Amino acid sequence: MTSRVAVRTRALTKEFRGFRAVDAVDLEVREGSVHALVGPNGAGKTTLFNLLTGFVAPTSGAITVFDEDVTGEPPERVARRGVARSFQITSLFETLTSREHVELALAGRTGRGFRFWRSEKLLGRERPRVDALLAEVGLAPLADKPVGLLAYGQKRALELSLVLALDPRVMLLDEPTAGMGTEDVDRTIDLVRRIAAGRTVVLVDHNMHVVGSLADRVTVLQQGRVLAEGRYDEVRVDERVITAYLGRAEHA
Repeated sequence: MTSRVAVRTRALTKEFRGFRAVDAVDLEVREGSVHALVGPNGAGKTTLFNLLTGFVAPTSGAITVFDEDVTGEPPERVARRGVARSFQITSLFETLTSREHVELALAGRTGRGFRFWRSEKLLGRERPRVDALLAEVGLAPLADKPVGLLAYGQKRALELSLVLALDPRVMLLDEPTAGMGTEDVDRTIDLVRRIAAGRTVVLVDHNMHVVGSLADRVTVLQQGRVLAEGRYDEVRVDERVITAYLGRAEHA
């Protein structure tokens, strides 16, 4: 049985003062899949992410999430459709604990905002969910440790727990292994594989080991356009991709 389309774009275009960062992109992300976006710097990956999550509005074209039109909607409305994203650069509060970060994320999702701290009962009500989210990303033993004392890979894992706190149908992960050493990269691959089960993931990562390990399908962008698309083992031997991005050594 063929899965339905979770995210679709049609002729999606974004211009900045006459420069087309995203140029008539047609994209289909199947429900339950891990779909990677790759390409050299300046290919349009981050702009496409920003379009899909409402951080920038398209110049033209359309975006649907599970057949609902979200074109031009602001981030908070796109999030309510079940779309959540992580960012390439970590943005955490160094003096707060991992538990407090997740509590804040859950408070935002339920609409209570920052009022949650006024009641210990409200905190206790969310405790099982907080503990479950931290356990899912391997941070349960560090729940009450200030984030400033966590290792870099642990901080990235915490950010994934904040994405999961929104209970998304679609997760957009922007460079989840950026800046990591080999051991952290492999741990993050395993983590993303676990949390992707039963969810739809759109992934940007320059590390081809990560893309090859996780992606069911890969879209290669160049200068804002789709250059190639297919399984990783297909696109990695595409001569256009080798020339534009992967390099001759990858073809050997």
